[in-house]
Amino acid sequence: MSRIIAKALKMDIDEEDPGPIFRDLVLTIVEKIPKGRLASYGQIAMLAGFPRRPRQVGMVLRGLPENTKLPWHRVVNNQGYVPSKGRWWGAMVQIERIREEGIDVSNDGTLDLETHRWKPRGA
Repeated sequence: MSRIIAKALKMDIDEEDPGPIFRDLVLTIVEKIPKGRLASYGQIAMLAGFPRRPRQVGMVLRGLPENTKLPWHRVVNNQGYVPSKGRWWGAMVQIERIREEGIDVSNDGTLDLETHRWKPRGA
């Protein structure tokens, strides 16, 4: 998917230093996650064409403004857990938003990722 996006935009992506292109790809992919579906940080990194950069996906999402319309809350870790390390208040907001979409999440942030995993076409 990401290589298709990059080709469509006629961008040459440097695997070592993707720069702002990586951020744009991450935001474009996260925007496509439908309501009631979830993706992992690693899944987003892979779709963006940078499979070894899941932490950077988290950094991109952490840098979003509070009032963003982007469905950042649909991205969780690959173990089916809403990460809360150093950001418990953000985790509580994320859990609440995921629950509003009909997905069961325990109070500690555990959920069934595989049942709700987003499977984009062509990926």
